[in-house]
Amino acid sequence: MKLPELNADTIDRIIEMAWEDRTPFEAIEEQFGLQEKEVIALMRREMKASSFRMWRERVTGRKTKHIQKREFVAGRFKSENQKT
Repeated sequence: MKLPELNADTIDRIIEMAWEDRTPFEAIEEQFGLQEKEVIALMRREMKASSFRMWRERVTGRKTKHIQKREFVAGRFKSENQKT
């Protein structure tokens, strides 16, 4: 998969957001233009294999990583580094 050119700070922020339980993939897409499958490809490329497997196991099926599956909307945490 061809990923856009990203600087190291941007990659670090995307990885940080992907690891956060309450940050949905839609927020990453809105801020950086990467769809879920591109975030997965970026994580696979940037992380050790064991860390990637641990992350995938953690986020697979997690309701908080997708806005449509969430049971809450109001009162969500918003990082100061997050644009939206």
